[in-house]
Amino acid sequence: MMKEINRARATLGLDDYRVTIEASGHTLFADEPVELGGKDRGPAPYELLLGGLASCTLITLRMYAKRKGWELGHLDLELRLLKAKGESDRIERRLRVSEPLSDEQWERLLDVARKTPVTKTLLGGVEIDDFAERSTAHELA
Repeated sequence: MMKEINRARATLGLDDYRVTIEASGHTLFADEPVELGGKDRGPAPYELLLGGLASCTLITLRMYAKRKGWELGHLDLELRLLKAKGESDRIERRLRVSEPLSDEQWERLLDVARKTPVTKTLLGGVEIDDFAERSTAHELA
């Protein structure tokens, strides 16, 4: 039996591509850049995907370091999504910390980063089940 981990709801009104996302009482917005017909009033969908991966990675690394008694200082993670025709998509992650670490600590942090929950979901692929519900405009307003 599968267990629900998280839930989000997104709505798109009549305002071009600006999407309102509700998750656990928080409101986020997504949009497309101007060159794609949006008004750039929020991150684009792939930027949100990278943000989710970055957040999960940094939080997991901080939790791990606390358990080990390691001082990491400030953590900075830069991600790039790379796409090429005929090739698998790839994400590059570049981690920086403000405190000095040994080679062994760096290797362990990178190993932990490869095993974070969101990383594992992306690497393993995820099945998406789509369902349609018919409703009238006044039900959505």
